[in-house]
Amino acid sequence: MDDRTRTEIEATAFRGLVEHLRQRSDVQNIDLMNLAGFCRNCLAKWYRAAAAERDVEFSDLEAREIIYGMPFDEWKAQHQTKATAEQMARFEETKPQHARISGHR
Repeated sequence: MDDRTRTEIEATAFRGLVEHLRQRSDVQNIDLMNLAGFCRNCLAKWYRAAAAERDVEFSDLEAREIIYGMPFDEWKAQHQTKATAEQMARFEETKPQHARISGHR
């Protein structure tokens, strides 16, 4: 497979993941972090970092809006719930497995 085809396939897979996460607004970021070690915010940071490598600059909020499909504050108001003590304890337990770019290391 040539590089262009691989990149196109990866881009399509990425768009599918982003769309799935937009549709599953019932899934909280803390649960994603606890189970998979990354969340929507991590994905936005990866997106921003990839753009920066190509001299394209986004703020954190701009990158999050691309991933969430709406302004982050709007998404939080509509979908985010307060983390439980159990979720926060699990978050602390799983920190060593969190994505390096997530900002939680």
